Amino acid sequence: MFDLFSGLDAWLVLSLCLALAFVLTFEFINGFHDTANAVATVIYTKSMSPYRAVFLSGIFNFLGVLLGGVGVAYAIVHLLPVELLINVNTGHGLAMVFSLLTAAIAWNLGTWYFGIPASSSHTLIGSILGVGLANAILTDVPLGEGVNWGKAIDIGLSLIFSPAAGFMVAALLLLSLKWLYPVSKMHKTPETRKELDEKKHPPFWNRLVLVLSAMAVSFVHGSNDGQKGIGLIMLVLIGIVPAKFVLDLNSTTYQIERTRDAATHLSQFYQRHTDTLGEMLALGRGNGGEMPKLYRCDPKQTEPTIAALLKTLEGVSNYSDLSEENRIEARRYLLCLDDTAKKVGKLSSLPAREKADLEKLRKDLTATTEYAPFWVILAVALALGIGTMVGWKRVVLTVGEKIGKQGMTYAQGMSAQITAACAIGMANIYSLPVSTTHVLSSGVAGTMVANRSGLQGGTIRNILMAWVLTLPTTILLSAGLFWLAITFIV
Repeated sequence: MFDLFSGLDAWLVLSLCLALAFVLTFEFINGFHDTANAVATVIYTKSMSPYRAVFLSGIFNFLGVLLGGVGVAYAIVHLLPVELLINVNTGHGLAMVFSLLTAAIAWNLGTWYFGIPASSSHTLIGSILGVGLANAILTDVPLGEGVNWGKAIDIGLSLIFSPAAGFMVAALLLLSLKWLYPVSKMHKTPETRKELDEKKHPPFWNRLVLVLSAMAVSFVHGSNDGQKGIGLIMLVLIGIVPAKFVLDLNSTTYQIERTRDAATHLSQFYQRHTDTLGEMLALGRGNGGEMPKLYRCDPKQTEPTIAALLKTLEGVSNYSDLSEENRIEARRYLLCLDDTAKKVGKLSSLPAREKADLEKLRKDLTATTEYAPFWVILAVALALGIGTMVGWKRVVLTVGEKIGKQGMTYAQGMSAQITAACAIGMANIYSLPVSTTHVLSSGVAGTMVANRSGLQGGTIRNILMAWVLTLPTTILLSAGLFWLAITFIV
């Protein structure tokens, strides 16, 4: 880890340390901001003592980050257009990272202070969109190209549909439990059970399900939200010390050969579809024999890009053998080839089988660029896990008592948590960032409606207000900070 500081100027070391501290602060805040939702039902139903629940939740968040992979991390990173990712110099990199993180941290702290279950995912995505749009305005790039809108739409749809699905599935699950076990003690609130049965805790099996589902929510929260911090740290490292992180220097000879083979097979794939792709990719025309000095991803330069990549990687068995400039160039080639392959994969004229082959080639192409060192994963896991153990009380009260007009029953808690764990777990499989806050609080609201408990208008209005305002507020805030940094500092 510490070799990343070697050869850097003092101001660059200071900037790098500060940027990393900002990312870990965001993840720490994310821990106590979002994870309160994961333990809200298990604490409110008295299935576990608050401190034991929070401690175990922190451990499962930690494990979720360690075992979650990096798919969601790079889904967040690729919200920025590929041109911005491959052309960020140190000054722009610092301005980008500090602007989006300052905006995200400010909004997260504000909503936490008022006990509003706002989404850290929405907050981070809005901040990234703001930086991308501000960069487009400052560099005279059309706003349509300032952000990877395809990826933004995919993520936006997942953030919209996941709470709706959470609401409906949790409601249906509760109705099923009421139909199957109409007189079960699971339909009592903690207050009712204490008053009628003179018992403090839920029935054994209900308690077990509540505890297991809470830990499952914590685990999938770590594996989803923790990856967002991993993606941010990789943005920091690639933007400030690109030579050390643009490629995975620990890649084996076999992995490098797979990357090289993927480029060769990609060329063959395009040749097989010359009739369909010839015009889009300018196949066989020798277009742009040399790569332009200011690199932009142009599908018509696919053939020379593949040729340049193969030439760069010829005879290479260790990325450390490449010069710093060649490493940066190789990453540019790989990102642009992946960007073009992604566009080709969306063409309706390609058969499904060919699209599947192209997707496999894309994974091989980016295997040594979409990675994270173990120390990055460990640092984020610790920040999120420790943050989980702090500051949970405000949001627990909101979720447990202030969403519905009546207290939450054990069955409602189980339904909301099982739904949240399954929804976030599915999102992880498809590398989609979702909001634990939105899914769980929507699930609780769904069970309140299904149970005919009613909803508290004031709380629902506050939550919806936070959901609606999060994106525009963070977009404007991060865009303004980025503009100030570029104009007066960089």
